[in-house]
Amino acid sequence: MDTSDNAVLLARREGAVLYLTINRPEARNAMNAQVLEELIATFEAVAACPDVRAVVLRGAGGNFCAGGDVKDFVRLRRQEAAPGTDPVAAFNRRFGALLELANSVPQAVIVLAEGAVLGGGFGLACVADVTIARNDASFGLPETSLGVVPAQIAPFVVQRIGLSQARRLGMCGGRFNGAEAYRLGLAHFVEHSDAGMAAREEQVLAQVMRCAPGANAMTKQIMLAVGSEPLGQVLDRAATLFSAALSGPEAAEGTQAFVEKRLPQWAAAGNVETGEADVR
Repeated sequence: MDTSDNAVLLARREGAVLYLTINRPEARNAMNAQVLEELIATFEAVAACPDVRAVVLRGAGGNFCAGGDVKDFVRLRRQEAAPGTDPVAAFNRRFGALLELANSVPQAVIVLAEGAVLGGGFGLACVADVTIARNDASFGLPETSLGVVPAQIAPFVVQRIGLSQARRLGMCGGRFNGAEAYRLGLAHFVEHSDAGMAAREEQVLAQVMRCAPGANAMTKQIMLAVGSEPLGQVLDRAATLFSAALSGPEAAEGTQAFVEKRLPQWAAAGNVETGEADVR
């Protein structure tokens, strides 16, 4: 990943936290093919990097992400496709792959939703474990007003806020602010200033760091299976995971720390030592 000031995705590692910034402020951080592929590659690497316990995703210049880059869509529409291929569908599906990855990585994913949170940006806000919104952010699914569909985003919107509200947003294509995003259950917190956003981010990260990373990953795995698998099957696997956790090193350390009235190692450290683990 290019980490220079000209990079479209900036990455910074501080201890156990990876900070990612979509860096196309001149386009309100609209997601072009390069941003998409770099995000996919980064989340693929993060999934295999246990030293990273949280990922914070935001946009540069006061906007989170204004959706897909229309210029890419126009280019793909004009592109001469080989027989039996559909480059537009393939590109669209890649964004779905990104949402699947961001949704399922074992780490806590935190989105800072400021300014434009539209289309693809809306989708990313829907798959975060914690979404912190500015009150004056502009959320929306504008696709249908452009004659297209929120194809890869729609399933995650339904999962996040329920079918009834998702249908309303999809059919109306309206905009709403961070307070409404909080009311709908899309955002978990709403703040009214940069200082408020920063303080909430710090609070959420501190809470994540108090939790055992392996236990967090298992909990996320169980929760994501709800609704996609028979309940009995989910509960069977959950029991197996509980047994593995109880006999594992985290539970041993956690219970010992409780008896000794101290913080467990993962919480006492606060952050894993800053490292250069490859998450590119």
